[in-house]
Amino acid sequence: MTAEKYDVAVVGLGALGSAACHSLAAAGLRVLGVERYGPVHDLGASHGESRGVWQAYFMGPRYLPLLQRAYTLWSELEEQSGERLFHRTGGICLGPADGELLPAARASAEQFGLEHEYLDADEIHKRFPQFTPASDCAAIYDPGSGYVQPEQTVRVQLQLAEKHGADLRYHESVVEIVEGARGVRLRTDRGAYDADHVVVASGCWAPALLPDLAPIQVLRKVMLWFEPGGGAQDFQPDRFPYWIWEGDGMIGYGHPAASGLYGGVKAGVHSGGTPTDPDTVDRFVAQGEVAEIQEFLRNRIPRLGGGRYRKSAVCLYDNTPDLGFLIGQASGKGKVLVAGGTSGHAFKFAPAIGEAIAELVQHGRATYDISAFDPARFASSSPQR
Repeated sequence: MTAEKYDVAVVGLGALGSAACHSLAAAGLRVLGVERYGPVHDLGASHGESRGVWQAYFMGPRYLPLLQRAYTLWSELEEQSGERLFHRTGGICLGPADGELLPAARASAEQFGLEHEYLDADEIHKRFPQFTPASDCAAIYDPGSGYVQPEQTVRVQLQLAEKHGADLRYHESVVEIVEGARGVRLRTDRGAYDADHVVVASGCWAPALLPDLAPIQVLRKVMLWFEPGGGAQDFQPDRFPYWIWEGDGMIGYGHPAASGLYGGVKAGVHSGGTPTDPDTVDRFVAQGEVAEIQEFLRNRIPRLGGGRYRKSAVCLYDNTPDLGFLIGQASGKGKVLVAGGTSGHAFKFAPAIGEAIAELVQHGRATYDISAFDPARFASSSPQR
């Protein structure tokens, strides 16, 4: 039986997979996209109403060139789709002046000449009275930050990919990737496909398809939405920023009230998490998990911490040991590539990562330096399964 032939096949159609499909198809390649679930599903990491987009980046300056490219591509996606994707609200990184987040965010802003402000506790509360920081708290305010909506973004990228001719197939599971000297055969529960290249962008399901991939730990994470005490008026995007806060051994985060699927004001904990299996993860959120986030908020954003809990959702992080991404060749033959290891902070980069993958497929190199995300940096590590 002769398999259908494509220039490139993309496995997984979440944030990075849909971005890769769009970039590859827009470049004129014959693209196949395969997704084990339906389009824009809520079983992985690409859901939850909002994702922060932040330039004074606490993960370090090496992310900035790719992140700045993503800002340009967010605008291009808006032009191509006719939809508003990026909502500029400003963003604030809070915590001890000598902590981990604040110095790193400041270093990124200063190295790249980004507009930013350094605020002490009194200035934080004066600017945003919703916050009640302790006296030793400081902040970096980035006026260019904001959020995008993940469900909308994935949908737009998939629609644009199809507009450029991508063949997208849903409810079809990949069971094997066989790499040969001339290309790759993709076997699914419905048939087989041949491609010159395969891009694995299946998030927490990637290790099952690529057993020699860098070690990835899958973590279960909880997102919550609250109705603030006194109402949500002061938490609208024009009054309340995207925030991330280091304190009490945790890193909490939250967004303004986004008009989307969930309602309320979103908050969660970026640090920590429970190791899990993506196929058997517990999607029930216990009261103790709600209480943990409420306690973090209580003395920092009292109207949220004391507000009414409205809704919750579970998402998954696919963490690498250094919390850096995996972008590049996943095999010695160079026909299989990976876009993953998102570690809970890749969504803001999605269109730029998709573009980088398309460049790697076509030219063997990317315009922007992605060497820090080369999967080969973990070549001596044994996979965590």
